[in-house]
Amino acid sequence: MLGQKKVVCIIPARLASIRFPEKMLKMLEGKPILEWVWQAAKSVKVFDECHFAIDDVKIAHLLDGFGASWFMTSKDAACGTDRLVELMDREMLKADIWVNWQGDEPFIHEAMISDLLKTAEYDKDVDVWTLKKRITVMEQIRSVNVAKVVTDSFGNAIYFSRSPIPYYRDEPLEACEFYKHVGLYAFSNRGLKSIKGIPPGPLERAEKLEMLRFLELGLKIRLHETLFEVRGIDTLEDLRCAEIYAQSLRISVSH
Repeated sequence: MLGQKKVVCIIPARLASIRFPEKMLKMLEGKPILEWVWQAAKSVKVFDECHFAIDDVKIAHLLDGFGASWFMTSKDAACGTDRLVELMDREMLKADIWVNWQGDEPFIHEAMISDLLKTAEYDKDVDVWTLKKRITVMEQIRSVNVAKVVTDSFGNAIYFSRSPIPYYRDEPLEACEFYKHVGLYAFSNRGLKSIKGIPPGPLERAEKLEMLRFLELGLKIRLHETLFEVRGIDTLEDLRCAEIYAQSLRISVSH
């Protein structure tokens, strides 16, 4: 619970993946990637419930192997958020706050969830909570693979873009402040209901950033700053890097 609010963590895990086929069935340091995610999510004290939202029996069999809870959702869901909407719409679960923890994110931890939900207990008019992190690597400012975000003085999103934003007219990029969007989300009930069945709008189609759909709908998105990175596994090379990182975690714990 977060105060009087029930918090449910949903872990979308889709079998099909273009860049890394069936990545949700892959192993990391001798155990399934999804088991890493499950153990990390179950350790977060604020979560009242944790469940996977899946689309294939192969994933179901894997999850059954380590005792994880799951719901079967549509193969046609365009993104993980749509699976949360489906669970809410079918009244399979009830919650005040829905956390979307992607199945390819094995290294998210409780401190990041604390950052994410920092004001969620008290926010009455916020639809979506997510995270931002100051960019310190120049290549990320220019990279189209890194989503940038600008916020107002209250921490509410103004815009997300693959381009460097804001545009500093008279200063070199090296001297300017930029923030990346960190892809961890939480939704209020009202926020999820607002996006049910809504297709991407022109901004999302242009930039291929899901958060722009929420902005186009007028949803209030509050960003909290975090010092942590997400380490998603989208490719085989990402998995190799995750192996190295997992080994470093094991070594640091043993010392």
